[in-house]
Amino acid sequence: MNIHEYQAKAVLAKYGVPVPRGGAAFSPDEAVAEAKKLGGPVYVVKAQIHAGGRGKGGGVKVVKSLDDVKAEATRMLGMTLVTHQTGPAGKLVQRIYVEEGSNIKRELYLSIVVDRETSRVSFIVSTEGGMDIEEVAHKTPEKILAFSVDVASGIQPFHGRKVAYALGLEGDQIKQGVALVEKLYNAFTTEDMSMLEINPLVVTGEGNLICLDAKIGFDSNALYRHKDIVALRDLTEEDPAEVEASKYDLNYIKLDGQIGCMVNGAGLAMATMDIIKLYGSEPANFLDVGGGATKEKVTAAFKIILSDKNVEGILVNIFGGIMRCDIIAEGVVAAAKEVSLGVPLVVRLEGTNVELGKKIMAESGLPIISADNLADAAEKIVKAVKEAA
Repeated sequence: MNIHEYQAKAVLAKYGVPVPRGGAAFSPDEAVAEAKKLGGPVYVVKAQIHAGGRGKGGGVKVVKSLDDVKAEATRMLGMTLVTHQTGPAGKLVQRIYVEEGSNIKRELYLSIVVDRETSRVSFIVSTEGGMDIEEVAHKTPEKILAFSVDVASGIQPFHGRKVAYALGLEGDQIKQGVALVEKLYNAFTTEDMSMLEINPLVVTGEGNLICLDAKIGFDSNALYRHKDIVALRDLTEEDPAEVEASKYDLNYIKLDGQIGCMVNGAGLAMATMDIIKLYGSEPANFLDVGGGATKEKVTAAFKIILSDKNVEGILVNIFGGIMRCDIIAEGVVAAAKEVSLGVPLVVRLEGTNVELGKKIMAESGLPIISADNLADAAEKIVKAVKEAA
């Protein structure tokens, strides 16, 4: 789960992380009111969307008067902001953040992520912070330092010094850097974050370190421990189909292909997507219904797949262990009847109650194509979609 910049800064502030003063606004008048609290003389008006590259897209503006704050707030609110991370469709700006201006001397980069390969927390830092960090990673990767922290021993002062020296900090800035690294690590681990990015981390003209921007992603599997974090969720920033899927505990991710997939088990889902590509088409989604799905859950999954207008065919691939094949069959039949199925449907079932599942589908009166194995299923759905085109 992701949150907005102003929310991320509020979370970090609880851990003593230095962030500029500011306030969120949902109207131009609220923006002016927030600016008055800051007192000037420089204000930064920032569009709040779950995407990077806002500055290049016109979503971050530095102004020097309350009139300009209102003008920029009026311009941004309701605009569709297009950045390299939003894609051409962009994102609708429904809230902004008004922040005090900072006297920036240097822009640095610092992020923390979970390293799944080493089961550790990894720091990534660079002296080349700012809007072009992606170019730095691509063209001059030697300017980026990465190292891991063993969660068993936790953060140590030498980790902070490593970051401080890598960023070229001097004098009192080194002490600030060591303290900042510890605070960020504590926030990251305590709040079950999966990603924390500070870009830029700035050194001010006064020699202080300030987190000028903040992006946080949380581990969705740990959200049950953080009701305060869940309350920050902005559903308007998420794909409607993924939001609907979350209501039924379905693992759904929309993709750009034509073949909708409904599978039980993440590994089997990945294999299903791979074999669709092998037979010459592209998957339209990743959808894992899990091992304990009910008829209602399967029906919901089916509807979510069909809500994607790009879907030209559906492949259901179920290995019945905990999940019984007859339950899947009942859900598929119920959903197909309810939504008036208009695209080819191939179903491959194997495992518990497989014969009963196949009987349910055969007697449904629906044009369901049965497959004997995964390769057979992929070949049949790709062929059916091409013939229907």
